[in-house]
Amino acid sequence: MPNPLDRLIYRSVSTRPTHVLANLAELLGEAQRNNARAGLTGALAVHGDEFLQVIEGDPGMLDTLLRRLERDKRHRDIVLLERRRIDERRFEGWSMASARITPDLAPELATLMNDRSPAPERLVMLMQKAVGRA
Repeated sequence: MPNPLDRLIYRSVSTRPTHVLANLAELLGEAQRNNARAGLTGALAVHGDEFLQVIEGDPGMLDTLLRRLERDKRHRDIVLLERRRIDERRFEGWSMASARITPDLAPELATLMNDRSPAPERLVMLMQKAVGRA
């Protein structure tokens, strides 16, 4: 029987300027290294001063990641939008993809980010489009 997989989706507010590429490159690089080591996959998007992240992997590793995120001073106000068991990864091979929010995706992302309870599947589909997986 295969190991269980969970997916979590969260958003948070950046404590650093998100328009500074060095800040994003540092965050993305660290996430890629840590996630690769932990067997986690996913994607990260930036919208204004907010982060949106979809992460998949072993439930215990996701618990460890959540504890680390809660202590990370680069963001605040973490809101867990979804955590559930999944049958397969949607971001296989991406330890942490940088979701490229193009002008055609930006309005949908803005709508979802302004919603207090956005539809998780819509978020995942948008992130897949943003990394070229849809």
